[in-house]
Amino acid sequence: MKPHNTLLASTGTTIFTVMSALAVQHGAVNLGQGFPDEDGPADVLRAAADALLDGRNQYPPMTGLPELRAAVAAANRRFWGIEVDPAAEVVVTSGATEAITACLMALLDPGDEVVLIEPLYDTYLPVVRMLGAVPKLVRLEPPRWELPRAELAAAFGPRTKAILMNTPQNPCSKVFTAAELAFIADLLQKHDAYAVCDEVYEHLTFDGWRHIPLMSLPGMRERCARIGSAGKTFSLTGWKVGYVTAPKALAQTIAKAHQLLTFTTPPNLQRAVAVGLAKDDAYFQGLADGLAAKRDRLAAGLAALGFGVLEAKGTYFVTTDFRPLGFAGDDVAFCRWLTETAKVTAIPVSAFYADPATAPRHYARFAFCKQDATLDEALSRLRAALAARGADAPRALTA
Repeated sequence: MKPHNTLLASTGTTIFTVMSALAVQHGAVNLGQGFPDEDGPADVLRAAADALLDGRNQYPPMTGLPELRAAVAAANRRFWGIEVDPAAEVVVTSGATEAITACLMALLDPGDEVVLIEPLYDTYLPVVRMLGAVPKLVRLEPPRWELPRAELAAAFGPRTKAILMNTPQNPCSKVFTAAELAFIADLLQKHDAYAVCDEVYEHLTFDGWRHIPLMSLPGMRERCARIGSAGKTFSLTGWKVGYVTAPKALAQTIAKAHQLLTFTTPPNLQRAVAVGLAKDDAYFQGLADGLAAKRDRLAAGLAALGFGVLEAKGTYFVTTDFRPLGFAGDDVAFCRWLTETAKVTAIPVSAFYADPATAPRHYARFAFCKQDATLDEALSRLRAALAARGADAPRALTA
């Protein structure tokens, strides 16, 4: 028979699916995939339940219900000082991953170049390649993950159409600084390029770090598509409600891509997210503060076990260096050992690189967006497994 699509056929199953399935198989505490293990705010859940039963379950407007588009516009103004026309500059999508795909579809023609920053969320690269565009990769280096300005400038050229950037960034929990964003903005203006800004963790920053949307910088309003996620903001990742803020002409093209992907998003969930976005400041600050406490709980526990723990300024994740534990294997072997023997699942950070063979191979990423009891159980299992492994574990992991 004739072959399937070459790119899709050769693309592996996402690392999150692989490791989550392995976690189920071995009864492991799953600190790999970034989803909370409890639901979000009760009033948002109640709004969704009530909306489901009030007789408005047919197709909503393609770009989103007016009340949610208005709530997204109001949130842009309230949190970031960005003025948005809700009728023309907001598109509601079925999750942020769809939003990313729709934005790239709206911008890219075959042969266009797209700047991507590694380590990167594993959806980015396959979508860019599916669209026939050319990825230009720039790598952040641990442990500080600072933006390499010379390398970034060299990645831009006459065929650059866009940069796809993520701040706060998964997996390395970096929050881009004002100076770094200004440097990126200058490159975009110099090369007449766009930015697709994955900002799903916009409210999840810690220790005084504050998210700065690239769109809020001078000259960037017409060059940016800014993506948010109800799943991350309200701890309801299964709802898959995302939203794009973009200048009118670009939003219209994004909407055309959206109509080819999912067309609409469940109306009861849209109405509930509109309720959530109107919540008072205490909710959003409490969300960040609560996650910071969970980060500290897990990070302190991992450090006490001997892990090298890298700074996490935002998101759901903490990156660890497992070399101090004496393991001789790579990150894939280590995470498999964690899941199968310690019964705790993490993600090998090399999975977030285009070429894992050239990536750092001694880092594992843990998610801390879990109940305290879940984090404590994971640390207890790790403690027991590390105590039991003895001197033979490094040799076993190199096999």
